[in-house]
Amino acid sequence: MAGGSHPSGFNPHLPGFRYQVLSKLLGASMWFFILYRAREDGPKLLGLRHPWEGHGHHDEHSESH
Repeated sequence: MAGGSHPSGFNPHLPGFRYQVLSKLLGASMWFFILYRAREDGPKLLGLRHPWEGHGHHDEHSESH
């Protein structure tokens, strides 16, 4: 509807090329971040794993800290 004629007289401008590219870049980075966090913290949020179980590394810690 942007760029077309509207019966009420509201005629919005089309966004510039720079803003179209910037909005797609920011939108894609937002979704990449959301999906990354879902992969990392999804089981904890869904109750499939406890938050205190760690990140999966099983190295032995020395008792002489």
